Amino acid sequence: MKIHSAKCFHARRQSPGLRRRREGGSAVFILVALLAIIMVLVNANSKALFQLRQDINLLEQQQVKRLNASQTNAAVNVELTLKPESK
Repeated sequence: MKIHSAKCFHARRQSPGLRRRREGGSAVFILVALLAIIMVLVNANSKALFQLRQDINLLEQQQVKRLNASQTNAAVNVELTLKPESK
């Protein structure tokens, strides 16, 4: 009589389909967790982009006010002359 190890006995009791179903369940759980993490990151990025857009608009308004206020003290336009390139 041949003696089977516990591992062989355990492997014989479970069918291959049962093992696949268990592995498939954990894969679905991991996939759902990754999707949840991605959704949190997308939400955080969209909020950050919205805040940055508001900051840029505020800076633009401040610059326009500053440049419009300095129009009265504007200096004469000075033309920049480019030096010829040396060969």
